[in-house]
Amino acid sequence: MSEHGSAVEAFDAVDVIRAKRDGGEVAEDALRWMVDAYTREYVTDPQMAAFAMAVLLNGMTRDEVRVMTDAMIASGERMSFAGLGKPTVDKHSTGGVGDKITLPLAPLVASFGVAVPQLSGRGLGHTGGTLDKLESIPGWRAALSNDEMTAQLRDVGAVICAAGSGLAPADKRLYALRDVTGTVEAIPLIASSIMSKKIAEGTDSLVLDVKFGSGAFMRDLDRARELARTMVALGTDSGVSTTALLTDMNTPLGLAIGNANEVRESVEVLAGGGPADVVELTVALAREMLALAGQPDADVEAALRSGRAMDVWRAMIRAQDGDPDAALPTPNETHTVVAPSAGVVARMDALPFGVAAWRLGAGRARAQDPVLHAAGVDLHVKPGDAVTEGQALFTLLGQDGSRFERALAALEGAWEIGADAVARSPIVHERITA
Repeated sequence: MSEHGSAVEAFDAVDVIRAKRDGGEVAEDALRWMVDAYTREYVTDPQMAAFAMAVLLNGMTRDEVRVMTDAMIASGERMSFAGLGKPTVDKHSTGGVGDKITLPLAPLVASFGVAVPQLSGRGLGHTGGTLDKLESIPGWRAALSNDEMTAQLRDVGAVICAAGSGLAPADKRLYALRDVTGTVEAIPLIASSIMSKKIAEGTDSLVLDVKFGSGAFMRDLDRARELARTMVALGTDSGVSTTALLTDMNTPLGLAIGNANEVRESVEVLAGGGPADVVELTVALAREMLALAGQPDADVEAALRSGRAMDVWRAMIRAQDGDPDAALPTPNETHTVVAPSAGVVARMDALPFGVAAWRLGAGRARAQDPVLHAAGVDLHVKPGDAVTEGQALFTLLGQDGSRFERALAALEGAWEIGADAVARSPIVHERITA
């Protein structure tokens, strides 16, 4: 605990907790004090846990969420890319199964002369982290200094790297506390957590990919919409041009779930190929980002076809000491599941496939655990595809066969083959603006 001496604090944590517990609105100066005092360790974990639970149960007004977010930004450094001489635009996804969109998206948008600073994280649980995927590439380095990041944005246009510890340190403490107190689901706290880091990052504009469905953090569409609207309002209130897309995460995105295999799939997209759903979402997000950056008529498909986006990808990987031509890790053992009968793939539920990849070693149960870059799942079909008896449905990828049984257990009942055609639902469900 820090030393407090004889200084008199401006507020009392119990009063702030009671106000929110009783459904009231916490005054701006009291809320700013609460976040600052928690960062200084004057407000204790049990007190902040009680406050977080009161927020979960009673919510926050738009003003309260704005103040909370601003106070978390003020707890650390605030970056600026004003000296770059070009617009900056970032994307944040709430995460899902097979979500590798940042990898092709950042170089694609940067190929239009826009700076794309993607400060990313590592995966925990069934969703993979962008940095874990990129670390499949031999030599690639996630940690960059602010000077290296700025230089790369100026010279290459895109950077995907680890967020520094100086951004919104209050959020780091509160995030860990929410995780162990059953308050992760509080929408005001999710929104302020995500947006405090994104606004502190200093980007001019931001596009949010808010996912709903079985493999998403927010399974319910209405709650995902509420989160998206809250975050768009926060960005707008902070002077960051912000829009959001609500996107479907009931089925895994693309055909690759893991780390190295997701990098391979991303490179296929940059080469003008790749699965239709990954291309569709990459293009939709690129259009949103470029519109906010002042290029509403940008022909993003042409940049994929021409190889322009691939050139930026290769430069981006090289700038962080990676070898874009190096062989990616491959699994030592595989296990393929085939169709028991002919028919049409009726469903493939995203969450169980994410859990299976995690059990194979593609994700981590604890923050300190390593990931196995070659582990994961390759899908060979998607819902709506017709299959014959004995046709390959998906393949488990592992370092050894000892993990296959638990991965297969996760997939019990996760997929279905029926007799009738299945309508494919669009990836982008809705667009949300201020």
